[in-house]
Amino acid sequence: MLFAVSMTFIDQTIVSIAAPSITDELGLSASAMQWVVNAYLLSLAAFFALGGRLSDLFGHRRIMLLGTLLFVVSSVLCGCVPAGDFAQTWLIIFRATQGLGAALMFPAALAVVVAVFPVDRRGRALALFFGLSGALTAIGPLLGGWLTQWTWRAIFWVNVPVAVVAIVLTVMARIPEKRRGERLDVVGAVLVAAGMGLSVLGFQQASAWGWSSVATWVCIVGGLVILLLCFGYEKRTPHPLINLDVFRDRAFTVDSLVLFFAMLAFVPVFFFASVYAQVSLSASPNQAALFLLYFFIGFGIASQWGGKILDKRGARPAMKIGCALGAVGFFLWAQKLTDLSMHDQWPYAALAGAGIGFLLAPASTDAVNRSIGASYGEVTGITQTIRNYAAAVGMAVFGTVLTHVSTDRITSTLQDRGLPPAEAEATAGHVAEAITGPPDGRPPTGDGPVARALQGAGDAIRMDFAEANQWVFYGMAIALAIAFLCALAHPGTRVTDQAPQG
Repeated sequence: MLFAVSMTFIDQTIVSIAAPSITDELGLSASAMQWVVNAYLLSLAAFFALGGRLSDLFGHRRIMLLGTLLFVVSSVLCGCVPAGDFAQTWLIIFRATQGLGAALMFPAALAVVVAVFPVDRRGRALALFFGLSGALTAIGPLLGGWLTQWTWRAIFWVNVPVAVVAIVLTVMARIPEKRRGERLDVVGAVLVAAGMGLSVLGFQQASAWGWSSVATWVCIVGGLVILLLCFGYEKRTPHPLINLDVFRDRAFTVDSLVLFFAMLAFVPVFFFASVYAQVSLSASPNQAALFLLYFFIGFGIASQWGGKILDKRGARPAMKIGCALGAVGFFLWAQKLTDLSMHDQWPYAALAGAGIGFLLAPASTDAVNRSIGASYGEVTGITQTIRNYAAAVGMAVFGTVLTHVSTDRITSTLQDRGLPPAEAEATAGHVAEAITGPPDGRPPTGDGPVARALQGAGDAIRMDFAEANQWVFYGMAIALAIAFLCALAHPGTRVTDQAPQG
C-alpha cells in the first residue's frame, strides 16, 4: 500500500520543481501551469468519495489495482505530451486522469491499512503510513530536480517502476476482499464533481477575470450551491455516496475542519516555495528541492510523535500542538522570505513542516475511528475529499493573491524607473505571468525604454516577488491559526474499541 500511495504524494510535489522547465519548453502561461498542478488536485478532490465507495462495493484490492493502472498509464502519457498548441490541453487532461487514478487507489489502500490494525495501534500505524509517505514525498522534489536536468518528462515516467512494484506486491499479498451489496450513487458522484470543479474554477480564474467579475462569482457561488444541493440529495437517497450521518459526531466534524484548513497550506506550499526559490533566490531545480527538504525533515519527525500522542492521549492534544506550531512556523517563514537567503530560512520551514506532521495522521485517524458504522473505504473517501478539495482551493486562492500582489509591486518598481503608469502596469502583468511561465505575449525585449527598465530592475523584481510570496505564507499561517481554533472545539474523547469493517 505504501508503494502505491507514494506515487500520489510524489506527484503532488515533483511537478512543482519542474514547473519552470515545463512552461519554458511548452510555452505555457503561469495560469496554465497552475492548472496543470491544480487539475491533479481537483480530480483527486472530486473523485475521492467515489473511489472510497467503489472500494467498498467492488473490493479494496481490485479498485487499488485499477487505480494504480490508470495512474501509471496517465503518467506515461503526461511525459509524452507533444509540443504545440495542443500541449496545454493534453497535459491538463492526463493530469486529471492521473488524479482520478489516485482517487481510486488511495482510499482503497488506506482502508486496507485501517482495517488490519486494531484501534489501539492504529495511531502509530497510520503515523508510519503518513510519515513514510511523507518521506517518499520528500524524494519527489529531489528526484524532480535531478530528472529535470535530463528532461522534465522523466518526472512522469519515474512512476512506472514504482507502479510495477506496487502491483506485484499487491497481487502477492493476501488481502481479504469484503464487499457491500449496495448500489452506486451516480447522481451524488456527478454533483460532487460538478460542485467542486465549478467553485475551484472561480477561485482559479479570479486572477484573470478579476474579483469584481460576474463570471468569477457565478462559478464560486454556483459551485457551492451545487454542493449544497448534493448534501440535500445525499440525505434523501437510501445508499448515498457520502454518509452525512458521520458529521453528527462533533469530533469527526472538528477533525474534518482541521484537515480542511491545514490542507489549504500543506500541498500549495510545495508549489509556491519551489517557484519562490527558483525566482527570488535564483536557485536551480536541485537547490529548490533541497529547500523543500527542510520542510519535510520537520514533517517526518513530528508525524511519528503525533501518532504516539494520538494513541496515548487522543487526537486533540496532537492537533492543538500541530496547528500552533504550523501557524508560528509559516508566520516566521514569511518574515524571512525577503532576506533572500535559503539557509537562513531552514528553521522556520522545518517548524512549519513539523506543525503539519503533528496534526495530519491524528486528525485523519481520529476521523476514521469515528465512522459511526460507515465503512473505512467510505469514510477515508470523505476525509480525503475534504483534504484534496482544500488543497485545490488553496492553490487557486494563493495563486490569485501571488499574481495580483506581484503585478502591483512590479508596477511600482517600473514606475520608479521612469515608465508611464499605464505602460508599467501592462508590462508588470506580462512579467508576473512570465515569472513561472511565458504568456502568449512575452515581456518586451530589445533596446526600447521598457526593455531597458526591465533589464535594470532584475534584483528589484526578485524582491517584489519575495514580498508577494510573503502574503501567501502569511495566508497559510492564518489558515493554521483557524485550524487551531477549530481544534479547541474537539471534545477530547477517544475511541477505544471498534471492530474492523470492510
